[in-house]
Amino acid sequence: GKRLATGSWDGSAKIWDLASGKEILILQGHTSEVSSVAFSPDGKKLATGSYDNTKIWDVASGKEILSLQEHTSSVSTVAFSIDGKRLATGSEDYSAKIWDLASGKLTLSLQAHASYVSSVAFSPDGKRLATGSEDNIAKIWDLTSDKEILNLQGHTSSVSSVAFSPDGKRLATGSYDKIGRAWGRA
Repeated sequence: GKRLATGSWDGSAKIWDLASGKEILILQGHTSEVSSVAFSPDGKKLATGSYDNTKIWDVASGKEILSLQEHTSSVSTVAFSIDGKRLATGSEDYSAKIWDLASGKLTLSLQAHASYVSSVAFSPDGKRLATGSEDNIAKIWDLTSDKEILNLQGHTSSVSSVAFSPDGKRLATGSYDKIGRAWGRA
């Protein structure tokens, strides 16, 4: 909670100290704009998504640890699992992918939507993934069976953000239709 990460059109990501407002680190290595950033739960790694795909960085050294190259278009969103062992990515190629960070291997590819995937989130138990898309739909996927389990329709514009409640029983979605929705059981 003491640092902030930003992505830029110049292909860099920066880490900032929130108390002082000063730049701590510049991460350079992308060849296109950085459209998404996410810290690992322990704060030791940073994921960056870009047109040239996804990179994982060591925050202490600023060195690139992994380059994940399976998407065929810009990576628009990245999210770590709660245990920090997996990364979810969503792309303008309409897919969401799950990566094992120990091996750097792609473990699951979901042809998720009819337009680009703008947001991804793991459930707290790591067994489900939520995706939001420019097709105005949010979906929940069972990661143990690789199956779509819920198709959440109701927004009239792009679903730009998805987030599970801490107990994993509800999903919040935000949309360009200026409406936030909560889905699930009480």
